[in-house]
Amino acid sequence: MIPSLLPLDVVLLVLLGWGTVAILSLALPARLALTLVFPAAMAGSALLTGAGLWGLYGDAHATLILPIGLPGMPFHLRMDALASFFVTLLGAAGMGIHTYAWGYFRTLAAEDRDGFVRLCFFYLIFLASMVAVVVADDAYIFMVSWESMALSSYFLVTTDHEIVAIRRAGFLYLLMAHLGAIALLLCFGLMQQGVGGDYSFASFRQTRLEGIKASEIFLLALLGFGAKAGLLPLHAWLPEAHPAAPSPVSALMSGLMLKMALYGMLRVLFDLLSTTALWWGVMMVVLGLMTALFGVLFAAVQYDIKRLLAYSSVENMGLILSGVGLTLLFHGAGKESVAALALAATLYHALNHAFFKGLLFLGAGSVLHATTERNMAKLGGLIRAMPWVAGFSLVGILSLAGLPPFNGFVSEWLLLQAYLLRPELPQPYLNMTLPLGAAVMALVGALAAYAMVKFYGIVFLGQARGMDLTEVHDAAPKERWGLGWMAAGCILLGLFPVTVIRLMDAVTQGLLGKTVGHTAAQNGWMWLTPVAPERASYSPLILLGGVLAMILLMVVVLRSWGVHGRSRRSAPWDCGYPWQTPRMQDSADGFGQPIKQIFEAFFGLTREIPSPQDAHPHYHSEVTDPLWKWCYVPLNQGVEWLSRGIGRLQQGRISTYLLFSFATLLILLALVSGGAMK
Repeated sequence: MIPSLLPLDVVLLVLLGWGTVAILSLALPARLALTLVFPAAMAGSALLTGAGLWGLYGDAHATLILPIGLPGMPFHLRMDALASFFVTLLGAAGMGIHTYAWGYFRTLAAEDRDGFVRLCFFYLIFLASMVAVVVADDAYIFMVSWESMALSSYFLVTTDHEIVAIRRAGFLYLLMAHLGAIALLLCFGLMQQGVGGDYSFASFRQTRLEGIKASEIFLLALLGFGAKAGLLPLHAWLPEAHPAAPSPVSALMSGLMLKMALYGMLRVLFDLLSTTALWWGVMMVVLGLMTALFGVLFAAVQYDIKRLLAYSSVENMGLILSGVGLTLLFHGAGKESVAALALAATLYHALNHAFFKGLLFLGAGSVLHATTERNMAKLGGLIRAMPWVAGFSLVGILSLAGLPPFNGFVSEWLLLQAYLLRPELPQPYLNMTLPLGAAVMALVGALAAYAMVKFYGIVFLGQARGMDLTEVHDAAPKERWGLGWMAAGCILLGLFPVTVIRLMDAVTQGLLGKTVGHTAAQNGWMWLTPVAPERASYSPLILLGGVLAMILLMVVVLRSWGVHGRSRRSAPWDCGYPWQTPRMQDSADGFGQPIKQIFEAFFGLTREIPSPQDAHPHYHSEVTDPLWKWCYVPLNQGVEWLSRGIGRLQQGRISTYLLFSFATLLILLALVSGGAMK
């Protein structure tokens, strides 16, 4: 009799399949590797989606001990509700990215066989490492998978390693990744001490750590996972690595890899640590909102399309981490129902971000592939040459801007409800300051919409800025399918929020002992009511129906007035100046000028302003990250000074080395004798 499979068995089969295909790809011709690797990634993602949904709906949780690892330290795997949710996220969003990548990398496969097969190998290893992080059930395999994820993504970021700027960006990313890994290693080391050296998560769950040791573990986890998530001031690698990486890799890193930081925080803080403190939540809320505001401000003034999206990822991860902090705060105060709402909103936004940010990075990749240009000042009018990319990107823009009935609105609205609900907390200052958090979140949402209007208007609308649109091509069929999948996810996640929240009930129940699905669905599947109908409710389908009805009514009225849809072209009003040129359009710099003026001191803005007598005037402004100047430059100078000091010890003379050894021996003997006398 053949035993029945469980979701964890399916995940393990996918990992084995991806590993096998990754090794085979190194020996295959580029064309064959192209037709094997990406379909394998798509098929594996489809299986992961099914396994994750099975784990959430069927409650088919399981553990497994693999006969590999070190002697006495086998690998432990576990599939519970939290792991099932993130497996679903990795699979569902990954299918669209892999489909797009299948078409996008065909040029690289034809031009550089060795570079392409290396990319295929690390592509699958990267996917497998993320899945392994999610199902890991001991500190050993978690750290192995975490480091494998970092190394494989580093090689993907530096695909075009001949370019110095890309190598520099890759080095910065690897440096920050290893800083986070060291913090996580220390975090798990402290947890191991509390259980007598056992490294399995099962042992961690059985021991309750409190006081200073628990706070140390929290701070180390915040540092380790915050470095991966881009939490201030550890965000510096995001705006450098994302523009350097190929666009499908940027979509994977922003849409999927950043969520591994969220998964790690939830696993450690709500599952393994089993204790909390109110100040943990306050600290995460403040840092998260600061990160969100910082990211959206810098996104609004960028002119590089991929850097704009990278800073937007900083913003969205800030919102997500503030949601984790809000959950910690309510959980520590014993307000489990509101904590469950905040956690559901956080998970929902993580899922939404995977789709709309993945979609926008893929759309930016199509623009870059067709025009070889990332500078928005040289783009414009692409909606006429790239209608498919423009249409799908518009869905991502509306989703990221938080406009209903798209998915970004639902999760941000739920998170705002959690801020505004404000149950009575033990400290009065918390009851007063949480509404300020809601105000900051509203400001972040408005600035995000501003940045997205800039992105879409400058790139796709208006006239071409010095570019021949006849040479620009739209996305190829496979790329369109990938974009369409991501756009469909943005729409469906926005139209059926009650179904999605019911899906997440298993996670909130497992971590907090409370669910929000029954409350959200108390008025049926069409109405989302996070708390009570008289407080707030939302129906995306009714809203969409109302919008479509208004459009239909306008068409009927116009036809009754004799307007039958025939188009008539005429020159627009030109303010009395008939010689308009593309240079007279609003530029990316001009669009961001109000934000630059308001926050000039914060941006460290430098301007190059031409004189009135200049026959060929050129205006240029540049913003710099102040945290780079305040944090990283002094740190780099300190490391260089310390390195030079240590370097003086290595003079190449044996007598000097013997003198150092003799002095060290005398110091140790003095310390030992002093201790013995005591």
